[in-house]
Amino acid sequence: MANWTSFYLIRLEFLGFRYHGWQKQPKYRSVQGMLDKTLLFILGHEDFKTLGCGRTDAKVSADDFALELFLNQTFETKNLLKELNKNLPSDIKVKSVEAVGPEFNIIQSSKEKEYHYYFSSGDKSHPFNAPLIRDFGNQLDIELMQKAAKLFEGVHNFKRYASKPSSNTIFEREIVLSEIVVNQQIQANFTPTKSYIFKVRSKGFLRYQVRLMVGALVNIGRAEWTLDDLKETLKNTEGLQVKHIAPSSGLVLHKVEFD
Repeated sequence: MANWTSFYLIRLEFLGFRYHGWQKQPKYRSVQGMLDKTLLFILGHEDFKTLGCGRTDAKVSADDFALELFLNQTFETKNLLKELNKNLPSDIKVKSVEAVGPEFNIIQSSKEKEYHYYFSSGDKSHPFNAPLIRDFGNQLDIELMQKAAKLFEGVHNFKRYASKPSSNTIFEREIVLSEIVVNQQIQANFTPTKSYIFKVRSKGFLRYQVRLMVGALVNIGRAEWTLDDLKETLKNTEGLQVKHIAPSSGLVLHKVEFD
């Protein structure tokens, strides 16, 4: 195992539509793979390591993803920032580079993550929205979905909102924010007249948890579920897993905070 001497916290934003998530995987294009390829070009050697603050699903985007870069050489942070943005593709942008100490841990130091899920309903939206705003088709009952979103706040057992959990998975999670608001963040002449953001914040999420939460809210909006049905999924942990998983292309990692 390498004994690294330099450590950098790098924050970036990316459009994930053409990537198979953050994590590097054989035979698939990933954000980490593209970043490592760029670092190899800049450094001229493979003596480095990148570690992300977590995984993202295929096509998920980020306003604020964080990774740690391990090196055995030092860089002026502003120069590394400049070189990365000069050589990365246009759908990945580094926002900041900060030197940190060896005690910093990109996984353990994570305090909270906030995800945003963008969606619309009603008339079919312009195809240009496909990478970021999910079109759910028929008109949804947004007011009822807003009431349902608040039911997720607090400490709950999310066993029925976890995909392929392991034997030691901790299902109890605290949701500190869960709300649906009008989308005022992504606006263009081709975006829907009205679209929405499901905002959810917690210290950590289970695999596919946010997308399954969105699926449950859409069930409410389509009158396929009642509010009591959603409450039951949180109280009866031995029931069937929530099946409706929302597509990944509407999901954006909005913010990562560290202790």
